[in-house]
Amino acid sequence: MESCRRAGVSGLLCSLSLLCVLLDIQLDGVLGATHVEIEHHLEMGRKLLAAGQLAEALSHYHSAVEGDSKNYLTFYKRAAVFLAMGKSKSALPDLARAIELKPDFLAARLQRGNILLKQGNTQEAREDFEAVLQRSPNHPEAHDQLMKTNELEELQEDANAAYHQGDYSTTINVLERAIEICPWDPESRELRAECYIRMGDPQKAIQDLTPTTRLRNDNRVAFLKLSMLHYSLGEHRESLNHIRECLKLDQDDKECFGHYKQVKKLSKQLDSAEELIQEGRCQDAIDKYESVMKTEPNILYYTNLAKERICFCLVKLNLAPEAIDACSEAHQRDPRNANILRDRAEAYILLQDYEKAVEDYQEAREFDGDNGDIREGLERAQKLLKVSRKRDYYKILGVSRSANKQEIIKAYRKLAQQWHPDNFQSESEKKEAEKRFIDIASAKEVLTDPEMRQKFDAGEDPLDPESQQGGGGGGGQRGWPFHFNPFESGGSFHFKFEYN
Repeated sequence: MESCRRAGVSGLLCSLSLLCVLLDIQLDGVLGATHVEIEHHLEMGRKLLAAGQLAEALSHYHSAVEGDSKNYLTFYKRAAVFLAMGKSKSALPDLARAIELKPDFLAARLQRGNILLKQGNTQEAREDFEAVLQRSPNHPEAHDQLMKTNELEELQEDANAAYHQGDYSTTINVLERAIEICPWDPESRELRAECYIRMGDPQKAIQDLTPTTRLRNDNRVAFLKLSMLHYSLGEHRESLNHIRECLKLDQDDKECFGHYKQVKKLSKQLDSAEELIQEGRCQDAIDKYESVMKTEPNILYYTNLAKERICFCLVKLNLAPEAIDACSEAHQRDPRNANILRDRAEAYILLQDYEKAVEDYQEAREFDGDNGDIREGLERAQKLLKVSRKRDYYKILGVSRSANKQEIIKAYRKLAQQWHPDNFQSESEKKEAEKRFIDIASAKEVLTDPEMRQKFDAGEDPLDPESQQGGGGGGGQRGWPFHFNPFESGGSFHFKFEYN
């Protein structure tokens, strides 16, 4: 202030001059610190990138760009990290900024041209490659990429021409080479997917459409088409997942919302039906599968599935005639379905038609030879067939395989009274009655004993010495239970029936 006074400068002006000097000193200090920080971020970004720690490297390059938005190399390096992370769309703005700051930066132009070519953007890619060749006419990579650009344009023209002529096979072949050059181009994959759909190959269409949901922003069309393709294949859960992704992008999308309601309703019915089966509520499950066929009558898969599961439920309910009708209809619709053949075989077993059961199990084994349940079922059916040719206790009493103990005892009492030897006069009739009576008593003995009945149901006769001893010397002679025959004495053995 004293020097200002001596120089004849007013106090106010002097104060302003001093303030400006102080601000300049502080600003220089800040700029110096910022430069040091930027260099630190760049160095850390380089080290982390080399170590493969991409997210951490990107964070440091973000800080470097914020500190100095005029350094073209900083943008270029951050673009390199984006590319290493597979985020080519994010790399493009950084490469464009680097080129804007330094138009003769050939590495950035070449990198941007490569990305644009992979995205199928031949016009802008060509501009970058030609710009590189203009400054470096003998640049080998730029020359090769420009040739690929020309090839891709020709392939795209050929593919579109073949598609419009309805030659979908040729279109697919041409696009195969095109997609090798531009794997990030959604249009090429969408066109090939459309060809696969028209040729009846929805699985391959799904493979092409799936990446387009990431390659194109807000690709609701792809999510809807994927949902519909999965739905048509019977993959209702995958269908529901894709249509939900569509609604995440726009909850008011009418097409997506309409399809969502249909898929959700059907998916809920299918899941509910299987839950009912797990709970043993098979009749309710049948009703639910009837609803499934009403909800979606047009897609064959869901009708076939419903018919198959109704067949299964009827077997579980021991409704053998109804099960055979339902299983036979399901078999006509889906002749190679081993599950349907298995279930119909079980229905035949319920009806004691073991020959047909064996036939169905053998056919099922042809379609699913590794299925343990089918192998076990075939062995059981064969055993039952073998036993039935000797003595079938259910047929002897005239009861079904699902008969309870009370029904078995009732049938036994009726037949025992009918075939009691005392009811017959001639010697031949008495002998025939004795044989029938022994069989009736044996049947009652086996079928009212849980352990013996379980063995018989598994295809083993618990009263057959051959069956019990693995083919030993009994010779299969029919015997009275526990080796007791009341008629061997030739006398007057009388029976008293207890009705209590």
